[in-house]
Amino acid sequence: MLAGKKILLIVTGGIAAYKTPDLVRRLKERGAAVRCLLTKSGEQFVTPLALGAVTGDRVYQDLFDLTDEQEMGHIQLSRDADVLLVAPATANVMAKMAAGISDDLATTALLATDKPVVIAPAMNVRMWQHAATQANLATLKARGVTVIGPEEGDMACGEFGPGRMTEPLDIVKALADFFSPARGNPGRAAGSPAGPLAGRHAIVTSGPTHEPIDPVRYIANRSSGKQGHAIAAALAALGARVTLVTGPVVLPDPAGVTVRHVESAADMLAACEAAMPADIAVCAAAVADWRVARSATSKLKKEAGGRPPALELAENADILARLSRPGPGRPALVVGFAAETEKVVANAEAKRLRKGCDWIVANDVSPATGTFGGDMNTVHLVTHEGVEDWPLQSKAQVAERLAGRIARHFPTGAGRTGKALDGGQAAE
Repeated sequence: MLAGKKILLIVTGGIAAYKTPDLVRRLKERGAAVRCLLTKSGEQFVTPLALGAVTGDRVYQDLFDLTDEQEMGHIQLSRDADVLLVAPATANVMAKMAAGISDDLATTALLATDKPVVIAPAMNVRMWQHAATQANLATLKARGVTVIGPEEGDMACGEFGPGRMTEPLDIVKALADFFSPARGNPGRAAGSPAGPLAGRHAIVTSGPTHEPIDPVRYIANRSSGKQGHAIAAALAALGARVTLVTGPVVLPDPAGVTVRHVESAADMLAACEAAMPADIAVCAAAVADWRVARSATSKLKKEAGGRPPALELAENADILARLSRPGPGRPALVVGFAAETEKVVANAEAKRLRKGCDWIVANDVSPATGTFGGDMNTVHLVTHEGVEDWPLQSKAQVAERLAGRIARHFPTGAGRTGKALDGGQAAE
């Protein structure tokens, strides 16, 4: 149940932190992707080098690392995971979680997340049995935090009783049970056959495209890919087999999704066509409208007193229109996106008719909205039936709502790319 799962492991300052490299290794053996966040206290028991070596990724430590805030961000870090696992969870971090304190990267990530949180407490027996810790524990459980352990046994301080962190293999087993479809947990494995889109194949495009001017320069736009990646993850969570075709972004690949990384619009079109047939196509990428007709094979040099080079532009292939063309290979549902700065709905309605797609998701990307690169979005769903105005939501919430709307569009049963689960008829 852990294959393809993304786990953010938060290591705090308990002596049991020395077990976390083994915990990471056990999780990765079962196909999970693990990223580590290490507190300053945790660093006293396990080094960033050790955790980085077993994860194969950098270890996150500093809330005010400007590079991370630009490229990843504490909010994105916490929301890109399928689950946040705090192991060991000290009495201190449990108290901060219960009080909503966010004074370092770990507690800020925990407060900013909208994903499930699991803790494996570890502390002295007296600290565990203290009324304050037990009150904090009750508060966290009431908020939906899952607790693994602690176990009873000998303490490093020489005392005996409950407070030992659960052993790594047992934590792994508890996480696997957490993601079990039989448990009915919202964090069940993406793409498992229990969802309403099981048996259907969805192609999602995301991010910008880069159109080369010369080997070092290109034409691009400000798309972050956050909305497209969130849609791919949301469709996979409803059981679809998802192929994500993404331009250059700094986002991690969504779990349970087949990802094709491309650069240019031509590359993106070729990858979409290679991924066919599909039941659903969601074109959320901000594809460049134009490319340089003849890109230079060597760097264009600036000459003193010379004129800037004249760039002849050519129109790129229209991916949304291509996928929307009538024919036996057309996806049953094609959804486009319209990034507008004025007359948002009117322009989107015209675009839907012009492209021949079924739905258009329109959003205002004017600089004042912060949509490009931000975490929030206000969209309008344009169909042949009319316009649905959705309220301001996080991009993850927009993705979940759109995925649910797509699921309701199809009758129960498999699509053209899978076997029917319950005898339902496919929508062709």
